[in-house]
Amino acid sequence: MMKVLVTGCAGFIGSHLTDRLLKNGHKIIGIDNFNDYYDPKIKEGNLKQALKNKKLKLYSEDILNYDNLEQIFKKEKPQEIVHLAARAGVRPSIEHPMVYVNANVLGTVNLLKLAVDFKVGQFIFGSSSSVYGNSKRLPFSENDPCDTIISPYGASKRSAEFWVETFWRVYGLKSIILRFFTVYGPRGRPDMAPSLFTRAIFDRKSIGQFGDGLSSRDYTYIDDIVEGIVKVLGSDLGFEIINLGNSHPVKLSEFIKVIEGVTGKKARIKYLSKQVGDVEKTWANIVKANNLVGWQPKTFLPEGLAKYIKWLRAN
Repeated sequence: MMKVLVTGCAGFIGSHLTDRLLKNGHKIIGIDNFNDYYDPKIKEGNLKQALKNKKLKLYSEDILNYDNLEQIFKKEKPQEIVHLAARAGVRPSIEHPMVYVNANVLGTVNLLKLAVDFKVGQFIFGSSSSVYGNSKRLPFSENDPCDTIISPYGASKRSAEFWVETFWRVYGLKSIILRFFTVYGPRGRPDMAPSLFTRAIFDRKSIGQFGDGLSSRDYTYIDDIVEGIVKVLGSDLGFEIINLGNSHPVKLSEFIKVIEGVTGKKARIKYLSKQVGDVEKTWANIVKANNLVGWQPKTFLPEGLAKYIKWLRAN
């Protein structure tokens, strides 16, 4: 069993990964700053079950605080790192770009430096499909140039990727960059479409549809994302960039129809102008994930949304 440091462990993806790794018998060093991007109580609730396990040691800490991070590394000596802590959100990044530079770039460099200093065996970085921007190459492949980024969030993630690759080249730090495509499911962020749209339908409020409904996203269920992380964790791969997506883009208008079908309720649509920073389409080429680690998504949108909405109703 490994001792794994998971940053952002109380977030949506991080808490699910923490649960899975604990179930697999690993020791987890969890770091999360419980910031107020959304209600910190939601994040505390995400770890409610995990905190009952003595193999989890939780630190409420900011990855920008290098000295405190160093003390954690000295005390815990993690063998592997899964770095998921980040400032999320495309639209807020346009208003507050410096927040994203600090958290997503500098915070990542802090962890990379400590990983090298403390001889960590592997560094897994949670990146985003936002790095592809409005690329016309479809589906998005890992060797695409990523030269059409249209949000500070996407730019911060791509910048962090360069640092990860540089630490592999200069210091030999084994590193995997995982590009996640529109992750959804239980514990999903309250500012994301599945939560916003479903809650609006339940409350008989209008759904804000940006644009003409033709934009599309490659919605990927949380269990599939966690499975992808688990498959690369502890692998012999040196440096790789790997897409984790469903590889089935769904138009916004179709996405709303699926929610209507699952809830049995009709949505009230409020048509809004297209948002700055929103890409037209995301679509993952997942051949590499399958070839390298045998990963394939198992959950498609109707099934995944049904599971999510069942959870939402219960919570």
